Amino acid sequence: MVEYMNDRLDAVFHALSDPTRRAMLQDLSAGERLVGELAAPFSISLAAASKHIKVLEGAGLVRREVRGRAHVCRLDAEPMHAGMEWMRHYEAFWRQRIDVLEALLLADDAAKGADAQATTETEKKG
Repeated sequence: MVEYMNDRLDAVFHALSDPTRRAMLQDLSAGERLVGELAAPFSISLAAASKHIKVLEGAGLVRREVRGRAHVCRLDAEPMHAGMEWMRHYEAFWRQRIDVLEALLLADDAAKGADAQATTETEKKG
């Protein structure tokens, strides 16, 4: 089960790693598209577009349906959930690190402020 989840997550990140595929997904987020419509914004052949779509299908992000001679694609965003969960783990990690850094910087600023005030008071007495 774990290996299957890792393979699916790897496939999603691989699919999302290409700007053409990300643009296709964004286009599909507005609704179903024919393969030719997905290829149109790019300087690529229908065969190249089909290869990109197969990668998206392999990741489970796109469902393709054949209607007569037309291949209609639609978005299935559910597999992205695993990627979002994976990233949330690291978001919490970095948030904790940033909170620690902020506390250290505030303490450093407070110490510098106290040192500056002590120096000023010493100079007034002297």
